[in-house]
Amino acid sequence: MELNFEFFNDWVQRKLGIRLEAYKERQMQRRISNIMESAGASSLEQYAKILEADSVARHDFVEHLTINVTEFYRNKSIFEMFEQRLMSQIVPQFERPKIWSAACSIGAEPYTLAMILAKNNVASGRIVATDIDDEILKKAKDGLYQSNEVKNVVASDLDRYFSKNAAGMYQVSPALKNKITFKKHDLLKDRYEDNCHVVVCRNVTIYFKPDARDEVYRKLSESLVQGGILFTGATETISLADQIGLKKIDSFIYQKV
Repeated sequence: MELNFEFFNDWVQRKLGIRLEAYKERQMQRRISNIMESAGASSLEQYAKILEADSVARHDFVEHLTINVTEFYRNKSIFEMFEQRLMSQIVPQFERPKIWSAACSIGAEPYTLAMILAKNNVASGRIVATDIDDEILKKAKDGLYQSNEVKNVVASDLDRYFSKNAAGMYQVSPALKNKITFKKHDLLKDRYEDNCHVVVCRNVTIYFKPDARDEVYRKLSESLVQGGILFTGATETISLADQIGLKKIDSFIYQKV
């Protein structure tokens, strides 16, 4: 089957405001083909008509496009290393640290950050959490999680910061929720947060083409104040760090210089 991706890329940008050309081509085309077929469309033109007419189909498309795989303390040993840097370098240096969790998905990451601040008695910390997907942001705000999503949270913290409902799901406490402001944001087109002391952007740029990835990192660097840190994913490396004002200070952690 020959698919008109040029037409579809243009349609998605005009109608949905999503820049598909920034994503790795083969990977993105494979994902689109799969969800198109599952929607019962035999061509991208037909699939575009389905998306235009059906809000549920549009939601499913965006959710499928933006890979929402996450958990609390994802890559726990790396997250613990980040926590050490946060507490030893950022909190002593900045009176009211601003932390931006970019592409936060279902909220496990910003709630992890909120737990870290609470456990270390950092009452002044502010967390902004953003994602492109409205439905995912709603789930993040609800703060309700399956047991596998909180598997890295120690039992004492589960007792302190969560309540367990009758269905066996874990509800984030209001104390953690109150530390976070959730916003919709597209890393490929929207204005970035500014005056950040910490930016956490993990396991996102691996899906982007090199030019788009480099542009995202440049903008993330510009979001940081001098001395602030950027925490990336376990498979992500910033090859042009020195050219955009960043210095690698640990595995997957960069500092604004």
